[in-house]
Amino acid sequence: MQTRSSTLGQAIRYALVSSTVGMTALPALAQDSNPTTLDRIEITGSRIRQVDVETAQPVFAISRTDIEQQGFSSVADILQNVTAMGSPAISRANALTAGENAGGTYIDMRNLGAQRTLVLVNGKRLGISTSGYQDVSSLPVSAVERIEVLKDGASAIYGSDAMAGVINIITRTNVSGVTANVYHGQYSQGDGARDRFDVVTGWSNDRISLTLSAEHSEEKEVWAKDRWFSAYGISDRHPADSSNWTTISQFGQITGLIGGPGCKDVKGCNYSLDRGKDPTNPANYHLTDATPFTGDVSNANEQMHVNYPVKRDSVYFDGRFKITDNINFKTELGYNERTSRRQIAGYPLQSSTAGVGPMSVDSYFNPFGNQHGYATPTAVAWNRRAWEVPRVTTSELKTYRAVASFDGSFDLGERYFDWEVGYQYNRNELESVATGNLHKGRVAAAVGPSFYNAATGKVECGTPGAPVANCTPWNPLAPYGSTDPNGLSANATLLDWLFPTEITKGKTTSKNFFANIAGSIVTLPGGDMGFAFGVESRQEAGEYRPDPLAQTGATTNLAAGPTGGDYRVNEAYLELNLPVLSDLPGARELSFNAATRYSDYDTFGDTLNSKFGFKWKPLDQLLVRGTWAEGFRAPTINDLYGGGSETFAQFSDPCDTQFGSSRTSQEVRLRCARDIANADTFRQLKQGMTPVTTATDATPVPFVSGSDPTLTPETSVSKTLGLVWSPSFISNLNVSLDWWKIRIENTIVADSPTQILIDCYEQDIASRCERFTRDPNSGIVNTLKFANRNSGFMQTEGYDLDVSYRLDTSYGKFSSSWATTYVSENIYRSTNNSKTVPTPTNGIGSGFRIRSNLSLGWDLENFGVSWTTRYYSGVKEQCPSIKLYPEECSDPGVVAPWYAGARNYNERGAVTFHDVQVRYKLPWDATVSVGANNVFEKYGPVMYSKPNSAFSYYGGYDIGRLVYMKYQQRF
Repeated sequence: MQTRSSTLGQAIRYALVSSTVGMTALPALAQDSNPTTLDRIEITGSRIRQVDVETAQPVFAISRTDIEQQGFSSVADILQNVTAMGSPAISRANALTAGENAGGTYIDMRNLGAQRTLVLVNGKRLGISTSGYQDVSSLPVSAVERIEVLKDGASAIYGSDAMAGVINIITRTNVSGVTANVYHGQYSQGDGARDRFDVVTGWSNDRISLTLSAEHSEEKEVWAKDRWFSAYGISDRHPADSSNWTTISQFGQITGLIGGPGCKDVKGCNYSLDRGKDPTNPANYHLTDATPFTGDVSNANEQMHVNYPVKRDSVYFDGRFKITDNINFKTELGYNERTSRRQIAGYPLQSSTAGVGPMSVDSYFNPFGNQHGYATPTAVAWNRRAWEVPRVTTSELKTYRAVASFDGSFDLGERYFDWEVGYQYNRNELESVATGNLHKGRVAAAVGPSFYNAATGKVECGTPGAPVANCTPWNPLAPYGSTDPNGLSANATLLDWLFPTEITKGKTTSKNFFANIAGSIVTLPGGDMGFAFGVESRQEAGEYRPDPLAQTGATTNLAAGPTGGDYRVNEAYLELNLPVLSDLPGARELSFNAATRYSDYDTFGDTLNSKFGFKWKPLDQLLVRGTWAEGFRAPTINDLYGGGSETFAQFSDPCDTQFGSSRTSQEVRLRCARDIANADTFRQLKQGMTPVTTATDATPVPFVSGSDPTLTPETSVSKTLGLVWSPSFISNLNVSLDWWKIRIENTIVADSPTQILIDCYEQDIASRCERFTRDPNSGIVNTLKFANRNSGFMQTEGYDLDVSYRLDTSYGKFSSSWATTYVSENIYRSTNNSKTVPTPTNGIGSGFRIRSNLSLGWDLENFGVSWTTRYYSGVKEQCPSIKLYPEECSDPGVVAPWYAGARNYNERGAVTFHDVQVRYKLPWDATVSVGANNVFEKYGPVMYSKPNSAFSYYGGYDIGRLVYMKYQQRF
């Protein structure tokens, strides 16, 4: 049997096993001979155990040492700072996020969506939600030995979802002794404390290895009011801008009262109570002043989290037992409990849109009603933000993971074979408790007819002759902080009546039987021809059951239907590795790799996906590599069986004459005129029924999102071509440059109201216009339903550069690594209309063209220092208002083929964050580390488009200087 190896390759192989290699791509290295069977290892992206660690596809490794030398306290934070990663799918900076995935952390490679990145643990799938999201926070960072990031498609090897890449988290094993770690960090503003305590213990001998990791971590909240970029609606640059404030305030308003005191508007006027006055006296009201800081408006950001708190408790066990010299039993047992608590401002209740009706003309609280002497009694519409009861959602997710397998090796003649047979089980159990939403029926009764009962000294529901039992009256005009007996302040009976608790539950399970065999078949001129063959039978089942009140729309919570379903897939794959040439001039190595996978789903049928790769070493120090791979992503349970849900979606209306394309496109204006009577003056309205002041804002009425059981899989083709260079004249220098391109067809599009309206009015696609209606008077979109659909494509292309260098001197060991991702193209088209010009996202919003990390290290005996810089290139976004803020509009009047008319853009600058850590090994086998992430307290630019955030700031940027200390004790 012929074998091949390399000196430096063996060093890297040892590094992968012992976790001493830095964050770097695996390089090409010089050759040696005489490896043992122990040299054969499995690298992410291939099922074939082999001697060489250099693969045809680019793999990026993060070692245990790298993890310990960072100030990040979770697996998610560590991965999110890899340059190949895109924007966080669900950011903790967006407390408005709802549903089963809120509270988790999900990794999105290449900005193609978190559902298109496959996450593995020891080569086996991490559990998923019904939406296909894999929560990497369910793993304790203390249990991680290393992380391998495959920056290439791998559906032929791993199946569905491996389109953008694969993350393989390898857990610790063969641990001896006990290691305890304590971590504490806090922002320099004194908030957002992070604490972690973990213990890793293990025992092993030549036949048994037992490793147990236990971890508790907690991250405290950061309030929006305590950061300059989130204290107001469009940052502290414009605190007085009306978009920061809403007339749906905690002080209550009467709206649209026709003929009221001082009202000159034939459509009616809004009134607010004079502070400290009797709310039942009509003389105590003034015309509502929408000017900030007057008290008639409110700033919802004051009650919101910019980073909501998260707590995790985890246990992970790895057991390995050598039954015979050639048969092993392995088991993994994991448990994680994650609790998150998200708070947003009290509900902005509008009687005119919430379906609760106006305050009755016979209500005791109606100052313009029958009981308080107003000349023309009338029922009145009203607004009131429930400031006393912020909306809080507490989500608790319990994750269980179990893997049991037998594996071993045998030889036939001089050929080695590896085999594995096992079973995997994952289960997620979710319970979400929501408070702060009002019961619509009870609100309607509470503001319905009521009277003052002199006998009891209380206001009661109904009339003197017909009191209503089981009803608690409410005066929504009693302002926040008042002592009104029928107001919300310090009124437990009323609060219990109006604000019921809603409990939502969900559960997903994954069951997977698997069997694999790998080995060599024949000897080729370049070495042994390797193969791997395996079969899997996997079942995914899930359900998500909102509280019955939410399902029926009985509360102001967004109405949502139940989700439930399952699917099964049976799969088989074959992988071949063909070493064609070796040790020849111009061909130190030439090998090919091919794989194919057949998948049979009981939901849509079968699919076959293949992959091809090559490695060529014209010189010992130079590797040329490339891959071509097909991929697919099957529709998720939520895609197929999800219940419809209401949402106050953020959207842009092209018909808006200030921010929409109707402003500059006569063609769009004419199309809008088909549906809007006042198309020449139409303004999109936000919550509170006032005109928007930025291009994107929340709808004042809820839209509905849903599922589609006819969805079919997405398909993809990914290509890579790269060079890896390890020059012999510079020891320990490794350089890799890889080109990559991914195109996804038949995309399962998370449709959006904005895209529907663009397709209707800018692209003139008639079928899209059928998905919504407009109010005949105001012209606003008052009903709209959007669901996932197969349509269009996504395509991204770019380059990854990785450079690492180590230098050992008498002054210590110096190390450096530089990783850069450059995105040259990122486009999408959300329709199948070939005439529609694809829309680019590269360099816009959170679509960074360049992300780059540079890490420098110096270690001298017991002392060590690390310095890291994290760079984000500049982007552009739509201007907030060229009329109000022309100085914040660097590129006005941009005309492009992918939208109608012209748009105004503003350049946002590049940002670099710096991290530092200093550590010292103490004599009693301990290490103490102190450091700071974002040591210079750098902030990103204001971004009014709110990418991945609820605030005018990108959700992936640092929000302050995080200072931390870590103490590690080994026993």
